[in-house]
Amino acid sequence: MSPEKQTNRRSFMKRTAMGTAGISLALAAGPFPGKVLGANDKIAVGLIGCGGQGCYDMRSMMKTGEIVISGLCDVSVSQRDKAAEQAKEYAMENPIRGYKDFRELLECPKTDAVIIGTPDHWHALPTVMACQAGKDVYVEKPLALTIYEGRKMVEAARKYERVVQTGTQQRSGSHFQKAVELVRSGRIGKVSFVRTFNYDNSHPQGIGNPPDCDPPADLDWDFWLGPAPKRPYNPNRCFDSFRWFFDYSGGKITDWGTHLIDVVHWAMESEWPKSASATGGVYYLEDNRETPDTLTVTYEFDSPQGPFIMEYQNRECNSNPISGHGYGIFFYGSDGTLFVDRSGYELMPETRRRDRNEKPINRTQPEKGDTSDQHFPHVKNFLECMRTRKRPTSDVEITHRSTSTPHLGNISLHVGRKIHWDGEKEKVIGDREASKLLKPKYRKPWKISMLDA
Repeated sequence: MSPEKQTNRRSFMKRTAMGTAGISLALAAGPFPGKVLGANDKIAVGLIGCGGQGCYDMRSMMKTGEIVISGLCDVSVSQRDKAAEQAKEYAMENPIRGYKDFRELLECPKTDAVIIGTPDHWHALPTVMACQAGKDVYVEKPLALTIYEGRKMVEAARKYERVVQTGTQQRSGSHFQKAVELVRSGRIGKVSFVRTFNYDNSHPQGIGNPPDCDPPADLDWDFWLGPAPKRPYNPNRCFDSFRWFFDYSGGKITDWGTHLIDVVHWAMESEWPKSASATGGVYYLEDNRETPDTLTVTYEFDSPQGPFIMEYQNRECNSNPISGHGYGIFFYGSDGTLFVDRSGYELMPETRRRDRNEKPINRTQPEKGDTSDQHFPHVKNFLECMRTRKRPTSDVEITHRSTSTPHLGNISLHVGRKIHWDGEKEKVIGDREASKLLKPKYRKPWKISMLDA
């Protein structure tokens, strides 16, 4: 590296360590313009978080033929090497530049956008810093670990005029779009109740209960933890099972529930619930998870379509389905019931009769639809919006709202009572203990102030 590049790198690292004050000051007169992309220009994309989902996002983007890979970042060398093997045909350089610290990747002037496929507790900081560095962002769901972080991500996207797409790809599936249209058009009548659910059975071992041990030699465990509390390494806290620990994620409700609840927000034209009441816990699984094996959250909503109740259920000790479905969404309307999941949708009419002697008639017409592609059109939408500078299908503001709802369920679970939510101000009403859970506590040297746009 040349002395000039070394100086620039040190300067950038110092600015980001200080909460990106240098970048914010430099951009005070206006947003970082980024590169103007022509219709045929290849988009240079870096990957931050080279696990299964991050690599899946990268492969989908590579299939479009519109991108090249500008760099790969992960705190695990083996994860990074696996991603490099998948990306080598689409790389700007051979071999592909690898990074352990995402801030070094963000410094690369060739990079137009980044994919953030890290664990949830590492979504907010890279997204905000990427926006400050003039990069567009495709960030996996759930958008953030806390509601406060999500709001800061929205602020950064708006201030620096960045395209930020979240991986709630069902919004790009045509059969989900049709299901939403059926609800919004009134085909199933007035919807008073919606059920979202994930049912499984991993009793009794669950994810197992391995002892704490030394981390793999190629993994920087301290960097993996980042702003999360200092913990000894445990295999279940890392990679595939991190979702079951509150330091890094929110369990099934923020993992899968975010996808389902996002569709409810969309179909019912609702931005937030007015209350959340959760019950549950780890009742029977004999593993070292923290998140519930049994959970029910009841939400009250006001919406343009009228008031309704939504319930989210997760059980990990019994997989008995509802009408043959182990997960999905039921919209219960006065004229019909609509079910939708990734495999398709079905409208089932309610019946009525004027008198006892008359044959029952349907209140609406039955309808079915098969599955549609969701992920590929979702990444295509992101790349298209990078060129047009329009807001994407799963814009950061939309997904901040729909991710906040699962978080409110977890907050209610933690405090052990119903909470009331002012969605306009994004405040819990009259509950100091619950309010404290809106904002994370960061471990040094990471600071909450780094999220300030």
